[in-house]
Amino acid sequence: MALRKIREMGDPVLTKRCKEVTEMTPRTKFLIDDMIETMQAADGVGLAACQVGVLKRIVVIDTTGEDLHVLINPEILETSGEQEGYEGCLSVPGKSGIVKRPNYVKVKALDEHMQPFELEGEELLARAICHELEHLDGHLYVERVIGELVDNSMLQQEEPEE
Repeated sequence: MALRKIREMGDPVLTKRCKEVTEMTPRTKFLIDDMIETMQAADGVGLAACQVGVLKRIVVIDTTGEDLHVLINPEILETSGEQEGYEGCLSVPGKSGIVKRPNYVKVKALDEHMQPFELEGEELLARAICHELEHLDGHLYVERVIGELVDNSMLQQEEPEE
C-alpha cells in the first residue's frame, strides 16, 4: 500500500465524471487499499478515487474509525430529512462551510468482491455518503455552501477560560 497525493480544488480531475468499475482487477484492489491508507493518514472520513487522480466510481468512507465502507459504483436510492452543518474536504484543505444534506441516505453499491449491497446512514454517515458521491460526478461541496467558506482555524479557537 502507498499514500497517494490528494488532488486539491483547481485540479481539473476533480471536475470530471468518474467511470463505472466493471471488474475487480489487482490494480483496482491496490487503488482501494491506497485510498484507505491515504484517507486514514489525512484524518479524513471519506475519499473518492478522483481525489487521488483516478476517474473510477469508487469511494471509501469511515466516519467512526471503526466502520470502513468501500462503495464501488454507488447510487443513492432514497433520502429523507434534512441536516445543516459545517463540512470540509481533503481536496479543500483548511476550509469549511455550512451545507444542507439529507439526514438519512440509503445507497446501493458493489463491495470489493463486486457483490451488491445496500448501506443506510444517518447524520454524519449520510453527509459523508452524499459528499463522496458528488465527487464521482465532478462536484465539490463548495458548490453547495450556504454563505462563505471559513478558515478552519477560526472554528477551532479555544473558549476563553473563566
